Amino acid sequence: MKNSRIGYSTQRKLLGFTFLIPFLLGFLMFFALPLVNTIIYSFHFITVDDLGAMKLDPVGVKNYIDLFTVEVSTRSQQILRVLVDENTNMLVNMPLITLFSLFLALLANRQFKGRAVVRMIFFLPIILGLDVVTEMLTVTTGSDWVAAGGGLFAQSLVARLLIRYTSIPPMYLNPLIEFVENIFSIISRSGVQTLVFLAALQSISPSMYEVAKIEGATAYETFWKVTIPSILHILLFVVIYTVVDLFLTSQIAQEAYSFAFEKNKIGIGSALSVVYILNVLLVLGLVLLLTRKAVSKNGK
Repeated sequence: MKNSRIGYSTQRKLLGFTFLIPFLLGFLMFFALPLVNTIIYSFHFITVDDLGAMKLDPVGVKNYIDLFTVEVSTRSQQILRVLVDENTNMLVNMPLITLFSLFLALLANRQFKGRAVVRMIFFLPIILGLDVVTEMLTVTTGSDWVAAGGGLFAQSLVARLLIRYTSIPPMYLNPLIEFVENIFSIISRSGVQTLVFLAALQSISPSMYEVAKIEGATAYETFWKVTIPSILHILLFVVIYTVVDLFLTSQIAQEAYSFAFEKNKIGIGSALSVVYILNVLLVLGLVLLLTRKAVSKNGK
């Protein structure tokens, strides 16, 4: 009688598919039909007939052409310009958030007295949310520019001294000032990633650090030879999560809602939604390809 035991590789695949079943069911039940309807609406001019029913008049790719040639955003910008700006912001903020999350996880993972209290104080703003923290800063400082999201660092004495008395080129100084300006947003978006990195760091076997210490490795060598290779498999998940999280709060999503429900241009809004989905998939594919290559290369 032949051995009918399932191999380890097959068991892992079956286990992964089991975890995917809730997502697949939710997608088929709640997202598949709206997605198909959005694609259909993007090729039609949507009106309402005398009976109150939705009337679809085929217009081909006219909605897509008008989207990039005629229509403008709520901020009077060309849609193509909005797409470029959102992609640029994502490519800039994604590595910043990832590295910042890793830095915070390394700090939170260190052994010191009162670590539990420090962790609670640090993660409290993340749990409450950025809006609550911003409102608290506005009340305590009495400054409206905190709520407006700008001027916290650019108007400070430190920024003025850096601009006036240093020879740092503007092409390097301006991104630094912009990064400090967005520090609250970056912190608020780093909560989940920090927890994931922290869980990965705590899963590293202490024996690996003991072996490195016995071999005479320095703290710097231990970090790059033990810590980083041990959490590289988590890096891919963190990067993908960060990209999706940034796109979820993108201005493009707000513009699609504005076209469809405020300007009553359902066809244009649907076309923008389709372009938005394709843009997200393209960026995710490129980030996934580059990240997997980097992880595979450094994980060997």
